[in-house]
Amino acid sequence: MSELAGTLMGRLDGEFTAARDPVRAVGMAAYMRDQFPFLGLPSPIRRARARAALTGLGAPTSDDLRAVALACWDRDEREFQQFACDYLAAHVAEPSLLDTAASLITTKSWWDTVDPLATHFVAGLVRRHPVLVAEMDEWSRAPDLWLVRTAILHQLHYGASTDTARLFGYCTAQAGHPDFFVRKAIGWALRHYARTDPGAVRAFVSANSDRLSPLSIREATKHL
Repeated sequence: MSELAGTLMGRLDGEFTAARDPVRAVGMAAYMRDQFPFLGLPSPIRRARARAALTGLGAPTSDDLRAVALACWDRDEREFQQFACDYLAAHVAEPSLLDTAASLITTKSWWDTVDPLATHFVAGLVRRHPVLVAEMDEWSRAPDLWLVRTAILHQLHYGASTDTARLFGYCTAQAGHPDFFVRKAIGWALRHYARTDPGAVRAFVSANSDRLSPLSIREATKHL
């Protein structure tokens, strides 16, 4: 582990442990269907404690980012993984970090980590390194539902820069996916893009109403 990563992880351990709330942790774990243990840190407290841990540390290298992310994923408590998502999203990274993102997305997977990785970290990587679009094409056809969800959602905040052919193509290809989280992602991505081009989304949904699930259609057309 790099010097920065080791220092940061040591500080995080101290800050997070000092603020732990065992009573709140029970409710937070239940909200996530008891898949992960929690320290009981609501997001504002977790982020405040993280800022304290980051005080005085320099900008991380890609090796630092990778080391911190993997170390956080090795911790049991969910707040460490949530911190890693924020930390990755806050820093420019090399395209090689997409492999690390894939590992994080497919390990300890749930929407609370997958979605910020998809819409901020992966989104930023692909925007800065367009060559990675080919990887999104691969992920959109992957057997792992969380990679599929990431591919569908990675353009969520692109607005007018959205590659509509890919957005609609991914949604069409996965329209019949059996999993709730993929169907929900389709509707969410379409609903968000409708802020930019409502006519295009309306036309897409109309043309594919026999393929899209009721959930995807309901989410996509919520504000149309």
